[in-house]
Amino acid sequence: MKKKLFSKVLVANRGEIAIRVMRACSELGIATVAVYSDADRSAIHVRYADEAHHLGGAAPAESYLQLERIVKMAHDCGADAIHPGYGFLAEKAAFPDACEAAGIKFIGPPASAMRALSSKLAARKLASEHGVPVTPGSDAVDPSTALEAARKIGFPVMLKPSGGGGGIGMKVVESEKELAAAIEGTAQAARSAFGDPTVYLERYVRRPRHIEIQVICDSHGNAVHLGERECSIQRRHQKIMEETPSPAVTAEIRAAMGGAAIRAATAAGYVNAGTVEFIFSDGEFYFLEVNARLQVEHPITEAVTGIDLVKEQIRIAAGLELSFAQQDIEWKGHAIEMRINAEDPLRKFIPNPRRISRWVAPAGPGVRVDSGFGPGSDVPPNYDSLVAKLIVHGSDRAESIARASRALREFVVVGPATTIPYHRSILDSPDFRAGNLSTRFIEEHPQLVEQAKKFATDQSPFDYGPDPRHVAAAAAAVATMVRR
Repeated sequence: MKKKLFSKVLVANRGEIAIRVMRACSELGIATVAVYSDADRSAIHVRYADEAHHLGGAAPAESYLQLERIVKMAHDCGADAIHPGYGFLAEKAAFPDACEAAGIKFIGPPASAMRALSSKLAARKLASEHGVPVTPGSDAVDPSTALEAARKIGFPVMLKPSGGGGGIGMKVVESEKELAAAIEGTAQAARSAFGDPTVYLERYVRRPRHIEIQVICDSHGNAVHLGERECSIQRRHQKIMEETPSPAVTAEIRAAMGGAAIRAATAAGYVNAGTVEFIFSDGEFYFLEVNARLQVEHPITEAVTGIDLVKEQIRIAAGLELSFAQQDIEWKGHAIEMRINAEDPLRKFIPNPRRISRWVAPAGPGVRVDSGFGPGSDVPPNYDSLVAKLIVHGSDRAESIARASRALREFVVVGPATTIPYHRSILDSPDFRAGNLSTRFIEEHPQLVEQAKKFATDQSPFDYGPDPRHVAAAAAAVATMVRR
């Protein structure tokens, strides 16, 4: 007899990830519940769901971070599971605890695994104990112990908060004289962002790649990896473009990294989908951390493996075994994801939340757009600036790059400034096309902004506004008449 999944899932998130989860639920015959803040009353994810409930004010603390309110809503509306998406409460161990207490399934890892991995220091120790290579580093440091630890590691060092992520508080320290002030600044940032001022040191690798491995584990002891994602294109430690496979990873390295990722996840008792992050340099890889949730960039893994990660998450949460084994996984072609943010790349990437007056998403073979916005949507200033994820899939990396360039040329977003022209400049870069990547790619290529300025004046053939060529011709004709 076929095991029943869930009858109703509440999605405790907003925007594109909420819609992504709801689409999977719809295909599985599961009813969906949206929650929303004041800023999202007319958002697409609210209209997409089978039912929707108001959470509170526009600030995350008044809405999407209201854990007890969300769990009570799920209970009151008869939802038997909650999917957290990513961000907000997704990696808070108190969330699965609260779900369990209410008799509701949490579609994600158990609280025990989250706790084991929430501290980067504890996660490093766990990984090392299970044969996963880690960068040389320290235990927790303060101004009185940091100098001795840094001397043992060797300058430069990277100063990191033990809790949280997203690059917040991370700082490269080049010399002894910078260390004390850097510790104070990082500890303050960590206390403010994560409520935990604990910091530690790692050896700083100057030009590493950032490679992550997608893992997925069930509650029956099965665990597999779905290959790597190259996430080296970053700005201020924030990913802006990802691809798979990595142009630097061989089949042998993939197998080794995949095995290490599975060891790290299973050591923590991990169940459901998660991501193990590594730095990679000169053929060697070192453990960074585990993201105990679905990643923003999961669609490129779906593209090359043909596996729907959200559906698999739901099945695992319902108690089913993985629907595939490691030997069943095949990687076909190449995929790239571009994070289209409402930021102005020509003005130091300042956020640009505005109403979208025109919106035409690209289409055609191998093109996917995940978004929670459309024509007439307001991009609120209260949350992150992501307005869409553009995912392309080609037979190889060259076709994937060509397809991505074509799709960006078609993408029309009028209202807020976006990163579309900047992504076009990255794809045009000879170093990107050659696969010469590192986490310093953006800072080492300042000319990308100038190139983006040229692309920003281009007009998509799908933009039904006035054609600038015709406007220029008319202006020239008027000028000629005036001179006469």
